[in-house]
Amino acid sequence: MKQKHLSNWLKLILIGIALCGLVVYALVVPIYGRILQTSYPELSNRFWPWLLFIWASGIPCYIVLYYAWRIATNIGNDQSFTKQNASLLKKISFLASLDAVFFLIGNVVLLFLNMSHPGVVIASFVIVFVGVAVAVISAALSHLVNKAALLQEQSDWTI
Repeated sequence: MKQKHLSNWLKLILIGIALCGLVVYALVVPIYGRILQTSYPELSNRFWPWLLFIWASGIPCYIVLYYAWRIATNIGNDQSFTKQNASLLKKISFLASLDAVFFLIGNVVLLFLNMSHPGVVIASFVIVFVGVAVAVISAALSHLVNKAALLQEQSDWTI
């Protein structure tokens, strides 16, 4: 597969992820929240704190998509193993870690404010685990891409 073709596929996937996230954040979560609010009026004071919390947790996800887009562009320009890509992967790792910690702390805070249920906090561990997994994989890829960039630099200087 040619670099440009791979880059285009990666960008298409990133657009799909961004659109799916937009549907979830802009439609599914608010509609589901309103359904819960009308079904359980005693929970109506929880709608806006939860909605703002979930929207805030999506911000790092879209920043990650931007960095992934830049990596895909670099791949299309035949610059797969560069220090810039290693740096972008490190930033993705940091943002995934930050989002996982934010999501866990936010769930615990909402639990202590009596705006959540212990079962919701336990279920959120799945999302936190996914965030940590993305962080670890991104950090490992950053390390490997950095090593590959160093090897490429050395081979470029070899005649």
